[in-house]
Amino acid sequence: MIGRLNHVAIAVPDLGAAVATYRDTLGAHVSPAEDQPDHGVTTVFVDLPNTKIELLHPLGDNSPIAKFLERNPAGGIHHVCYEVDDIAAARDRMVAQGARILGPAEPKIGAHGKPVLFLHPKDMCGTLVELEQA
Repeated sequence: MIGRLNHVAIAVPDLGAAVATYRDTLGAHVSPAEDQPDHGVTTVFVDLPNTKIELLHPLGDNSPIAKFLERNPAGGIHHVCYEVDDIAAARDRMVAQGARILGPAEPKIGAHGKPVLFLHPKDMCGTLVELEQA
């Protein structure tokens, strides 16, 4: 059911420093920062030959990333994102298997302009999983 790894998301307390690390130290291509108000984050994507790294920074006090950074002040891996061919079918299959969707059961539009859902980490081997329509 799941397809390719779309990205690994890393929560960062200092977006400028994280961008500099990936761009200047590691020599990666880094996208401009984009605010994602529906998700409470600012995102930057680091392009790699086989996937992407998504740098997440809080956008507002109610950001889920702000809460994550309170528990992990240095930042860290926040979630992994897998592509699926049909997000509604994937959701229905996951729920039928006992997985819980975080937030509304209807997909939201994610940072790539495609529908996304998040699965509860307790149901996914301790990892927050994002599913994105391919």
